[in-house]
Amino acid sequence: MMITTKGRNALKVMIDLARHEGEGFVSLADIAERQNESLKYLEASAAQLTQAGLVVSARGKSGGYKLARPATEYTAAEILLSGEGSLAPVSCLEAGSAPCENAANCASLPLFKELDEVIMGFLRSKRLSDLA
Repeated sequence: MMITTKGRNALKVMIDLARHEGEGFVSLADIAERQNESLKYLEASAAQLTQAGLVVSARGKSGGYKLARPATEYTAAEILLSGEGSLAPVSCLEAGSAPCENAANCASLPLFKELDEVIMGFLRSKRLSDLA
């Protein structure tokens, strides 16, 4: 499992919004400047975050993005999943994947299941408010 730019940028946007929680809508240009990141990449992340219901957007001069709920209510897991889709260490553990016909005989499957549980447990234990 490797976290891609999509997941990292989703986390960057959310951490920045959490740091500016209560200030109203924050422009992506401001986030891009503070995070030293491409505005184009952050636009794609913001669209995914909006679609996932994690942020609220507004157009216009005072527009931008803000958290849909308090920073204490978000986990790193849900933010990364919004960008990545899956964090499973092997494809047979991804949600919606076809059942592996060798699962009953797979000697490594218990290891990967446990790894997945450890990864997800760790990411669920980290709140956005802690990261901000």
